[in-house]
Formats: sequence, C-alpha cells, structure tokens
Amino acid sequence: MVDRIAEPWGERTPYGPGQEWPVRVDRYLADGRGDADVDRWVQSASVLHSNGDAMDIGVADGRIVGVRGRAVDRINRGRLDPKDLYGWQANHSPDRLTRPLVRDGDRLVEADWDTAMGRIVARSKELLDGPGGWGHFGFYTSGQLFLEEYYTLGVIGKAGLGTPHMDGNTRLCTATAAAAMKASFGTDGQPGSYTDVDHCDAIALWGHNVAETQTVLWMRMLDRRRGPNPPAMLAVDPRATPVAREADLHLAVRNGTNMALMNGLLREIVRRGWYDRDYVDAHTVGFDELCRIIDGYPPRRVADICDVPAADVERAAELLGSSQRLLSTVLQGFYQSNQATAAACAVNNLHLIRGMIGRPGAGIYQMNGQPTAQNTRETGADGDLPGLRNWDNTAHIEELARLWNVDVDMIPHWAPPTHAMQIFRYAEQGSIKLLWITATNPAVSLPDLARIRRMLAKPDLFVVVQDLFLTETAELADVVLPAATWAEKTGTFTSVDRTVHISDKAVDPPGEARTDLDIFLDYARRMDFRDRDGQPLIPWTGPEEAFEAWKECSRGRPCDYTGITYEKLRGGSGIQWPCTEEHPDGTERLYTDGTFNTDPDYCETYGNDLATGAEFTEPEYRAKEPRGRAFLLTVDYQPSPEVPDDDHPMLLTTGRTVYQFHTRTKTGRAPQLNQAAPDVWVELNPDDAARLDIAEGDLVGISSPRGAIQACARLCGIRPGVVFVPFHYGYFDQDPDDRTPRAANELTITAWDPVSKQPLFKVAAVAVAKLADGRGVPSPAPTVGGSAPPPDAHVPSTVGGPAAEATSGKE
Repeated sequence: MVDRIAEPWGERTPYGPGQEWPVRVDRYLADGRGDADVDRWVQSASVLHSNGDAMDIGVADGRIVGVRGRAVDRINRGRLDPKDLYGWQANHSPDRLTRPLVRDGDRLVEADWDTAMGRIVARSKELLDGPGGWGHFGFYTSGQLFLEEYYTLGVIGKAGLGTPHMDGNTRLCTATAAAAMKASFGTDGQPGSYTDVDHCDAIALWGHNVAETQTVLWMRMLDRRRGPNPPAMLAVDPRATPVAREADLHLAVRNGTNMALMNGLLREIVRRGWYDRDYVDAHTVGFDELCRIIDGYPPRRVADICDVPAADVERAAELLGSSQRLLSTVLQGFYQSNQATAAACAVNNLHLIRGMIGRPGAGIYQMNGQPTAQNTRETGADGDLPGLRNWDNTAHIEELARLWNVDVDMIPHWAPPTHAMQIFRYAEQGSIKLLWITATNPAVSLPDLARIRRMLAKPDLFVVVQDLFLTETAELADVVLPAATWAEKTGTFTSVDRTVHISDKAVDPPGEARTDLDIFLDYARRMDFRDRDGQPLIPWTGPEEAFEAWKECSRGRPCDYTGITYEKLRGGSGIQWPCTEEHPDGTERLYTDGTFNTDPDYCETYGNDLATGAEFTEPEYRAKEPRGRAFLLTVDYQPSPEVPDDDHPMLLTTGRTVYQFHTRTKTGRAPQLNQAAPDVWVELNPDDAARLDIAEGDLVGISSPRGAIQACARLCGIRPGVVFVPFHYGYFDQDPDDRTPRAANELTITAWDPVSKQPLFKVAAVAVAKLADGRGVPSPAPTVGGSAPPPDAHVPSTVGGPAAEATSGKE
C-alpha cells in the first residue's frame, strides 16, 4: 500500500465530467495481517472527520485489527483517509477509562456505577427541587455521538428537565453552516450532493482546507482535476494550503475581511450581467437591497480592505460568473471569522443569483467540521428543536408536546436556546450549577483557555464528564463516566450531504465502560422522568428503538427519516434524507424546483439581523411574503472585534492538520498519526521570520492579551502579517513536570458571530518573538503529495524529537 502518511490522498483515479467516480478500496491491517487473518468484517463509517467515509471494521479474536473502505458507498467509493486508516488504534489504548471516577478532595478515585450515578442524580434532584430548577442545568455535548444518543439527550433536556441550556462543541465548527442555510433557505440541510464534484466545471473553496479536513472529498476533486475537462478552482485562504497550491486562483485575503470580498465579487457578477434574472425574480426575495449594498464594493476598495490585487478580484469574479456548473464549499475560514453568517450567506447569494442550485454540479456545501454534527442540529442536542422545528412557532412546540406527551410549557421556547459560550458564562456566574460534558474537551478547544479552566474548577460547579480518557477537562470533573466509543456500540449518523450511515458494534468496550445511550437511559430511569400519563418519558431501551422514535419526530419535516431502517442501511450504501416511504431511495438534491423551505408555518427560523443578531418576529417575517422563495441577505463590511496594534502587530489563525482531529483525544493515541504530527508548530511568512530573526525550527513565543504559548517555527507561504497555529495540542502527552503552554486557544478571543454564535478563532491579535535557536535540525516532515514540497508548502511539524508514548494525562 502507498505510504498514506507521506501520501495522505493516495493514488489518483482520474475521471471526466458526468462519469462515475472510479472505485479504489483502501485498507490497513495491523501486524502484517491479510484478509484471511480477519474473523469478520463489521459495517461502519468514520467518526474522525465530517466526510462520512464508509468502512468495514476487521475483527479477530475479539479485537479490532484494521479497516477497509466500502466500495459500494456513494460517499467514498472505497477510499479512506489517514485518520480512517489508523485512528481506530486509540480504542486499544492502555489508558482507556474502564471504571467511573468520583472526586475525593483534590483527586479523582475509582468508584462503581451506582456511586457515580448516585452523585449525579442526588445533585440533579437537589437542584430541581430548589429555586431556579431547570435553570441550573447545562449540557455540552459533542459532534461524535450517534443520532440515537443525541435524540435521547435532547428529550431528557427539553422534556425531562425543561432546560434551554444545551449545546455542543458543534457550536465551534458547524453553527454558521446551519445559521446560513436557515437564513437563506428557511431550514437547515445541505442543498447539494457529493456527486456534484462529478459534474461541476468550477469549484470555489471559501475558507475550506478540504485537503486536510475532508480528505476523501479532496481525492474526488483531485481525480476530476486530473481527468479530461477538469473544473477550474478558486481558493480563498490566507494560508498556502494544499488547496491553495492546487487552485487556479488563490486569494490570500487578510483575516476577517471575507464580507468585503463577497460583496465585491457579487457586485462584479451583477454588473457584468453574469446572473440569472429570471431565476432571481421567480425564486428569491431581496435582490434590490442586495444590489444597493454590494454597489459600494468596487474591486479597488475590496483590494484595499482584503489586501489582494484588484485584478485578482476581477479574475475570481470571472471564474465564478462564467461557469455553467459551480460548486462551492465553505468551512472554518469563513465560519470562525468576522461576520461569519453574513459571509456564508453571501456564498448562498452567489448561487441563488446565478441559479446554481438544485441541479447536478451546481451545489453548495456549507460544511460540517465533525462527523455527527448534522445530527446534533437535527435532534435538538445542540439547542435547536428536534426535526428542524422553530422554537418561536407555537404549532411546532405543540407537535413536540404531543409526540412526547408532555405539557407545552415543559418544552423551553420562551427565548432562543442558550448557545455554548453563554452556557459557560452562566457557569462562570454561578447560575448553572451542574454542567454535563459529553465526548468533548473544552479545556483545550474553547477560546481563552485560562478563563475556561477557572470556570471548570469552580467549587460550586458540579462537573460531569463522559469520555474515553482522562482528558484535560476530565481532570477537573467531579464525576467521570467511562464511555464506549465507535466500534463498541451501534447507531447511525449523517454526513455533510445528508447521507445516513449505520455503524454496528464490532467489539466490546473495555472494563465497565458503557455506551453513551445506556448512560443517558440510566440517568432518565434514575431521575424517573414521566410523561403526562405517568409512563416513562423515554420508553426505548436500545439504539434501534431510539431510531424508530426519532423517525416519528422527523416525520413531515425537512429531515424526514421515515423511509430509512437499520435493515436498509446494512449491506449497501448510505442513504440521503429526506427519505420517506414514498421516496425510499432518499433525495440527492434539495430545491430542484426552486421552492425553498421559507413558508412561515414550515421554516426553522423567522430570521435575524445579520449585523446585530436581533431576532425577527413572526409578523415581521410574514410581512416579507417569502412564498417559498429564498432570501438574498447581506450587510456592509465591518472590521473584526480585535485587530493588530503596536503591542500585538500580527494576526493569528488556527485550524487543523490532516493527521490529527480536534484535541487529539483519539488521533494522538494512534502511533502513525502521532508520529506524523506529534507537537504544535507555528507557521510564519519568511519575510516576517527574517524581520524577527527566526529560522526554521527555532523556538518561538506567541502571545496575546489573554495568554502565551511556545511552538517551533515553520516557514511557509502564509500571507505576511499572519501566523497559523493548529489547535489540536493540549497537555495529555506532555511531561507532567513541564506543562509549557502549547494550546492555540490560550490566545484566542471570547467573541462570537451575532447570528450563529460561533466563536471567532481566526482573528486574534498576537505578538511573536524568538525564544531560542532551533532544538536541533527538524526531522524530515512527511512529503505531502508525493514529491518534495515547494518552499511555501504546508507540512506538519515534526520538531521536538520522536513521538511521545501515549499517557493517561494525569498530573
């Protein structure tokens, strides 16, 4: 097999427009095994990115021994990325949690399940019986659980406790995707299909380093680019990522200026007549107001704001405006930056005014960052209402009350759901007194980490952590619950283009670890949650029953799952929603007839002011008379909330590397992945480095008004004045006696988009200084792409010696 660390995208299988993407089955079996050494293969899909790569898990002697791609699946046609191939090894890590832990003074000690759950239930009942009741509960979940677990948690929170304080780390990566689709189209749900890559003649990547975040999707794009009649490619990113190097045109905009760029591009397309007036008139609302605002953004002004050549702005507009089948993808470079929802809506505007939606090759991927992020939004585990319902629509609340057989007033709907950053603020202030954190590590992933650690350590905050390992967050908990993970449980989850996969249990979890579903069901039973008839609020006892209950919740809604069953998901490909008994094969593309989900009685939101986030009322929304038309929404550019100054003259952007996922809870324990990128690094433009007397491999200090970290320098093609630090690196594998700060989020700001409430990780002002000469010559970095990288190539840092042994993270 090709070395998939050095060659993360594998070998090319070129194909042309309208052709089917060729099959290429990737596999990895440990210890030199062959297929004959595998006892059985179990169907699953990846939970280490959001692409939805389908795979089979190889099992021998009751243990996972490898994986192979599923050739039949519509998402990956057999391909797997490096995290898919190697990440499963974390399941076997010797530091897995196997028994519950409870706090005894300043330490965590092992306990049995009755003791651990007893403490949680006793504190819960104490809070419910006291003043404030439901207001004292906060839930912060993940983008890596299964649909069945999210739905169960959503019912517990909304109909058992009645709290609106429920969100997930999906707020950090996917909230703007949902907000933009709600704002433009009326409800959440990706309009396009991954097969749009097979038909498009142009691809625009808006702040999306797809080569490292959705690697198999990048393989599909590369294969089209290597085939006949390849699509043109535009990349918008301040870094010289693999995507930027592949693109025909790279706009390395200044961080935080996406809104000015989008307004300028839309202006050029309208002024040059590259829009579809008939489609605009028939299927959109707001064109005249859009034109009024974008008229103030000629190429020269955009060039001045974004610090890119005006000629390149015009070239980009021509690439976009002359295409016949345009595919756009959007991710964190827009979502985690200034004016996030407005900029993402501007991408929707581009497709709407060109009529580039609802047909093969003309698609939009408002991407997710996590594998099951779509399910948090669908099921209500992130604060939204289940079934993509509108919290401000009384009829929608009544539907849920009938479904769950509870009083309408039990379901929180008197204000917008509480978003993650506000949940942590309430915990800081003391109104939230029980915070339940599931399968995520906010002590590394949230902004301004010093503040987050202080919150979690507050003695009056009862913290429950449900996870696989003793993470940096779990170390601060009052109760730690050992959870089963992927391959140790059964459930379903949904990828970016609405494709639902099943993941069957392949092996038993270690020790006394339990599935997240079993833990939530146990809590509901111990709390004795009841419906209006005195029956258990949650009657299901296993994943398939939970899935069937969810299907009834989804019936008639945009994310209708009623035509999907476990049986249909087994043996073949994933299935896209909406999938009903009338349309049993699913729906490849939405809005094919130009009718959008904006009807006031059906839509998921009545909308927000994009500049302020203010909620529009139902009468205000009805007055717009959408009648199934999409909204064209934009605002004027405004500078970021933090900009460089004399003390902090550079801009920080954060992000991912292909070899790691989030805070490395799993990937840091997979030997091949950890060795490929074992330690944090900072990317600098060579001109900035020369000015600061920094050479490749030097130890560098990066500081902001909130904190400081240390990292080794890597000189590359990032734009001048900008530095990049990957956010994956916490402290679990550091020497307990040397906790030198290295988490990028020590530096980031506590600020968020007014509509999506997604934190702004891309616009912190920082200072950079050399601390010491390089710690020796850096080890050769993996050769990304199969040949020696050019001088501006981004490659993972391997500075700092060999990969550390996986450790428990205990201090």
